[in-house]
Amino acid sequence: MSSRTAVVIGGGLGGIAAALRLSAAGWRVTLCEQHSRLGGKMGEWRSEGFRFDTGPSLITMPWVFEDLFAAVGLRMKDHLELLPVRPLARYAFADGLKFDYTTDMPTWFETLRQLDPADVDGFLRYMHLGARLYELSRRTFLRRPLTDPPDREAWAAMAHLPLRHAWGSYNSAVEHHFRDPHLRQLFNRYPTYVGSSPYQCPATLTLIPYIEYAFGGYHIQGGLYRLVECLADIARARGIEILLESPVTAIEHRQRRVTGVRLASGATLPADAVVLNGDASTAPKLLGLSAAPLPVSERSLSGLIFLVGVRRPLPELLHHNVYFSADYADEFRALFDTRTFPDDPTVYVSAPSRSDPTCAPPSGEALFIMANAPASDLPWDAAGIAHARSRIMERLQANGFPDIASDIVAERVITPRDMAQRYGMPGGAIYGAHSHGWKRAFWRPPNRDPRCRGLYYAGGGSHPGGGTPIVLLSAHIATELIQAHETT
Repeated sequence: MSSRTAVVIGGGLGGIAAALRLSAAGWRVTLCEQHSRLGGKMGEWRSEGFRFDTGPSLITMPWVFEDLFAAVGLRMKDHLELLPVRPLARYAFADGLKFDYTTDMPTWFETLRQLDPADVDGFLRYMHLGARLYELSRRTFLRRPLTDPPDREAWAAMAHLPLRHAWGSYNSAVEHHFRDPHLRQLFNRYPTYVGSSPYQCPATLTLIPYIEYAFGGYHIQGGLYRLVECLADIARARGIEILLESPVTAIEHRQRRVTGVRLASGATLPADAVVLNGDASTAPKLLGLSAAPLPVSERSLSGLIFLVGVRRPLPELLHHNVYFSADYADEFRALFDTRTFPDDPTVYVSAPSRSDPTCAPPSGEALFIMANAPASDLPWDAAGIAHARSRIMERLQANGFPDIASDIVAERVITPRDMAQRYGMPGGAIYGAHSHGWKRAFWRPPNRDPRCRGLYYAGGGSHPGGGTPIVLLSAHIATELIQAHETT
């Protein structure tokens, strides 16, 4: 057993994964979480017999989760049950059209033919482009630090480098492959998975819809928060010390080398390595250095969320449902140019109780209702929330969402301001910086701090980026760097 000690700041998914991997490698690990529960943005709320996930609502790339369990000598299937979500989603458009997006290819191809026969070929070409970008990223960007020189596998991956349609704007790539406006709007939604605009991010993000379609989307039986609970139980069983309600106020260092952390209580924890599982923009303050906060113009999207429990079944819903605005480009101009809540927002509704009855009482539905919101410094007072709620309900009703007003028995609102205060995300920016332009899309804050030896980063705000499986890859990269540079 190594005598090396590590402190992980933040008990989000990336922090828990980093702690588990370091413990498996022989490190003595302490994890410090400022709140009373672990999970970070992957949280949970219960009320009136309803259970809600407050953050991510879909699992992709399941082998990444399986790999984490394997790293600690376990099998995920012995601890969690993944339920495939089929169809992937139901889409409702402002002109009244509705259809299901399904991985059942004969059914999906028939939908494509009804929309525009030419888009069958366009869809196949679009997925082929995504497949090449995914294979390239899997063997380079997603498995190693960007600062490392290319190795043999990275050079070999260059064979998958697309020569066309991957290097312009994302929206341009969508328009090149699809003629039907509904399909263009559908596939332009995917950059929001990393908090960005399809009109300003690069076409390389085409790998996101490919990953979802090729490998499927999953729900965890009992809710996604079960993943956090399961990993926390494993961590405690492995001897990882978990300190709840223990905010870190400083990362202590000497001669550009971390020596430990200081807690709000005044206690200090010595460490040979520190992993910050949080927004990298908070590191300078913890190090006692001066640095400007992430500018509003560089922040990713936030969200306005309503958790709603209703006392009747809603069979017209699927697990995932999207109600599109009438003018997508105008919606993103509001979100990123004027940094205001859109007058006509696209609304995402997750109804996990359609797949997992444990999420709601019998004959009830648990609804996660979310609209993208700017990560600005809006106050989000009662008047602002009421205005945004009315815009959301107008879009839902216009697109055929059932009237649930008299059936609501539990409700909670989560605003961007709430996210900013609870998770330390500037303006509630869920993914830290947006992915607009090549530099922002690929040059996230590195996993190893260049200023202070022994300080590392794991999470959605660091390389390789946001999204639940990518956060786990970030933790994997960070812990491999620690093993390479801090083990003596």
